[in-house]
Amino acid sequence: MGDYMVATQKRKKIRLKDYKYSENGVYFITICTKNRQNLLWDVGATCGRLNIEPPLSDLGKIIDGEIHKIDSIYENAEINKYVIMPNHIHMIIILNEGIRRPQVAPTISRILQQFKGSITKQVGCSIWQKSFYDHIIRNELDYQKIWQYIDTNPVKWKDDQYYI
Repeated sequence: MGDYMVATQKRKKIRLKDYKYSENGVYFITICTKNRQNLLWDVGATCGRLNIEPPLSDLGKIIDGEIHKIDSIYENAEINKYVIMPNHIHMIIILNEGIRRPQVAPTISRILQQFKGSITKQVGCSIWQKSFYDHIIRNELDYQKIWQYIDTNPVKWKDDQYYI
């Protein structure tokens, strides 16, 4: 019990205090695999060219399909940009007021919890680390920098902070 208490006390709160993550906004999200295992690319495959991301693994293809479903499941959510890396995913999610706003608008946490849960159910076990990283994009310059980062992340994989 003591080790559990120490581990939970050291866990840092990463959400912005008093911010409602169901409000209209643009969010940069990073989700990592458990222990940052390289599960999402078929690294054994070759592309024939340098600096091109390998094809997605079977698991990566499942994740790609689930990302494409988010827009249709949540009327107010739009996946604006994303990339699937070997051991993590980056996404820009835009929350807008929907035509028929539900009484309780889905939060970023709920959207990602259900996204991870759907993949876990299909695979038969969880492949995810707990939680996720988020950054609220507040202006056009920030948006452009993050868009560029996502766009170039595959070719800079070996320099990435999540590279193992």
